[in-house]
Amino acid sequence: MKAYIFPGQGAQFTGMGQDLYEASPMAKDLFKEANEVLGFDITKIMFEGSAEELKETKVTQPAIFLHSTILAKVLGDSFQPDMVAGHSLGEISALVANRTLAFGDGLQLVSKRAQAMQKACELEPSTMAAVLGLEDSTVESICADTPGTVVAANYNCPGQLVISGDVAAVGKACEAMSEAGARRALVLPVGGAFHSPLMEPAREELAAAIEAVTFTEPACPIYQNVSTFAVTDPSEIKKNLIFQLTAPVKWTHSIQNMIKDGASQFIEVGPGNVLQGLVRKIDRSVQTEKATL
Repeated sequence: MKAYIFPGQGAQFTGMGQDLYEASPMAKDLFKEANEVLGFDITKIMFEGSAEELKETKVTQPAIFLHSTILAKVLGDSFQPDMVAGHSLGEISALVANRTLAFGDGLQLVSKRAQAMQKACELEPSTMAAVLGLEDSTVESICADTPGTVVAANYNCPGQLVISGDVAAVGKACEAMSEAGARRALVLPVGGAFHSPLMEPAREELAAAIEAVTFTEPACPIYQNVSTFAVTDPSEIKKNLIFQLTAPVKWTHSIQNMIKDGASQFIEVGPGNVLQGLVRKIDRSVQTEKATL
């Protein structure tokens, strides 16, 4: 069975999507629609922008969404997923790809998500850190024992977690992780504490936008970051998407459940190849590849 997976923030690069634009009239139309919906020329930034411009949350999130969803559409009949999943932001791309969300609605939600997260980041100095080489339970225990707000945010693969919280708490937790034997505990160059309780203002703002959008019966199940199991009920998909901003991304568990349900081929749709690497670290027996035109 084929599982299509969609990347999140961090996969952006200058020139992303330009090959799609040049190869497909449909892609050109979708990029033009995106510029109109967003109210700025995101196509120009994607094709020509600097790394700094592409790092801005209000640009990064729609750019990755556009690259992923337009590629899925341009693939046409060859895009036949048995199941889908997306890492953080990628979950909205996956929902457009499996026809739960219309393209324009998905883009609007991504734009609102980016803006809401940016505002939440500005309320309190916060950050994230990558922790390598510790058991999940050790990371969770250290976070629980650290004063302030710090939680396990991304369960990327065995031995690779990302923690998230206020700057002071993340710094203290990193010191404790190193003392506990972590191979690395490194603060990441991000603007805020994504997938932590500090995103509550963003969750509330995004919840209203999600509730206002029509979610339809999907063409195939989605394995969501919050629940990790196959979901097809539109109301349950909505609920999980709302809680995603403050809940951890349980990527390891999602991939394991997809494999348990029959996935043997994982195809990454969008910029970068990070997710292929994570899948291989979770289970080397499955095939991974990159979706190409």
